[in-house]
Amino acid sequence: MKEFETTWTHEELKAYMLLYCAHADFFVSPEEKEYIKSKVGEVEYKKIRKEFDDDNDYQQIQKINAAIERFEYSKEEIDEAFRSIKDLFLSDGEMDILEQNIYRGLKHLLKQ
Repeated sequence: MKEFETTWTHEELKAYMLLYCAHADFFVSPEEKEYIKSKVGEVEYKKIRKEFDDDNDYQQIQKINAAIERFEYSKEEIDEAFRSIKDLFLSDGEMDILEQNIYRGLKHLLKQ
């Protein structure tokens, strides 16, 4: 797993996770993009977006998992992350089936 370790801050992890979720339906709506920026800021968004775009699906989920383990998030922090993810999915008006599947998958991964 060493190859997937990051030096991200909490905000960078949040940005990366939200980007991962926003790509669930292979399209990032303007509303989703603005939501992510409102949560992490323009600078963090641009920085993480570059890294995210350079990673494949496997690398993305491995990096998220490694960062979550490194930060040792509490139940409350994980719950807050899922509130943000759900708000992101609903920012364009609906939570489609692909978004629902990502939500369930991340819940399984992060709430072990």
